[in-house]
Amino acid sequence: MNTKNSEAGEGKERAGDVIVETISRLMVPFIQLFALYVIIHGAGGPGGGFQGGVIFGASFVLLVIAFGIVNAGDRFPEGANTAFMSLGVYIYAGVGLLCIIFSRGAAQFLNYGFIPLTTHFEENRALGMDLVEIGIGITVMAVVTSIFFNLAWKREPEEGGEEE
Repeated sequence: MNTKNSEAGEGKERAGDVIVETISRLMVPFIQLFALYVIIHGAGGPGGGFQGGVIFGASFVLLVIAFGIVNAGDRFPEGANTAFMSLGVYIYAGVGLLCIIFSRGAAQFLNYGFIPLTTHFEENRALGMDLVEIGIGITVMAVVTSIFFNLAWKREPEEGGEEE
């Protein structure tokens, strides 16, 4: 049992396992780097924003398992998670809106070549696809993390509510 003062039953604070915490600290950056690779590579091959976002979210789940939900909740608050969910949707919708605006009325949603990022149509298309994949990845990462926190977090019932 990994609790401090477990013999006396006084302490409820969890003492971490050094091996699990160290391995998690070492593995999480590589997992997140692989998630970014899957997101960026997904425009031209297998993978993409959804798969990379799930991998990125799984790295946060690993941190929660290794360090405890209270510490992870303090490091990644719910407000930041909500901001990431919104940011990903805004990136995706913003790229689509830019495509419509710069296609000069042709209403070509997500024809990324019309976005004037560079002087070459093909490079604009590739950069637009990458931006869309990044937006999807950010949103999926935030949603996976939010779902995990909502399922795993035991919150105290609000006062004034019905007691069973």
